[in-house]
Amino acid sequence: MNGAGTDPMDGFDATIHAPNRLRICALLDAAGEAEFALVQRQLDVSASVLSKHVTVLMEAGYVEQRKAVRDTRQRVWLRLTRDGREAYRAHLAALRAIVGP
Repeated sequence: MNGAGTDPMDGFDATIHAPNRLRICALLDAAGEAEFALVQRQLDVSASVLSKHVTVLMEAGYVEQRKAVRDTRQRVWLRLTRDGREAYRAHLAALRAIVGP
């Protein structure tokens, strides 16, 4: 494969590709920011499963969290970082290249 960035497959990202992480990125790309509990409901996974996937995405620099008190409870909101949004969109382009038109 010639030249970095010229082949859409260069954007394939194994970190994002795991089904739950791909769904997290898709949800956050569309929503901008979402509360942890909402993401958990949308994916229909336990809090611990979601937390593990979010940790992987945070360690990659793709997701960041914001904590705040709402209704007297600590809440966590998630959002894609700029790098995360770029990686997610590059991954989508790579998937489209794989499946064709």
